[in-house]
This record gives sequence, structure tokens and C-alpha cells, in this order.
Amino acid sequence: QVQLVESGGGLVQTGGSLRLSCAASGRTSSTYAMGWFRQAPGKEREFVSTITWRRGNIYYADSVKGRFTISGDNAKNTVFLQMNSLKPEDTAVYYCAAKYSVMGALLLSTSYDYWGQGTQVTVSS
Repeated sequence: QVQLVESGGGLVQTGGSLRLSCAASGRTSSTYAMGWFRQAPGKEREFVSTITWRRGNIYYADSVKGRFTISGDNAKNTVFLQMNSLKPEDTAVYYCAAKYSVMGALLLSTSYDYWGQGTQVTVSS
């Protein structure tokens, strides 16, 4: 089992910044990738960004490219999401996720095996 705990959400004005953190514990030695997804009220959960540990490949959703930066420390099983130039449409619950298999698309939530409880990000206009 793996436990993921997010932190760093909150309320920020348009144009502001937040940094999310996700710490993994448990059986973390075989993690293939860790990523961030978000879900706004009434909408489906959507991909935000992900990083693969072995090769350090990084992917972003088009909606956050140039504004969000994912980083991580494989040794500490921690992943971060630096969010700059936040917009009201970024408002959502942000979830950290861990993927163990190389099978399955990195951008699909169904490819991930473990999830955190989520942290609320609210951007006011």
C-alpha cells in the first residue's frame, strides 16, 4: 500500500502563486511516475502534470504550460507543483497520484494506482 498526502492548497488572487506538495509513504520503491490531477465542481477529473522517476520525463496539460512547474525528489518520494499566474479557471481540488506500471497512458487518471485525499485551490477574480 502507498499513502499520498498533499498540502499547500489555499485561496489566492488572480495572478498569484501556490506550491503544492505531495509526500508518498509505504511501498514507494517501484513508483514509475507521480502526477497531479484536478477536479472542478461539476467537471471530470483532468490531467495537470506528471513526472516519471526513471527518466525524468515531464508532461503538462496545455492549459497550464508555462505557468505550472512540476518537480520531485525520488529519494524522498515527494513531488511538488509550483503554480504561477493562477487564473480563476484553475480553481479545483488538486489530487496527487502515483503510477506503478509502465502500461497505461500517463495522462489518464485510470492509469494511476494510488491517490491522495486532495487539496483545494481557489483563485479569486
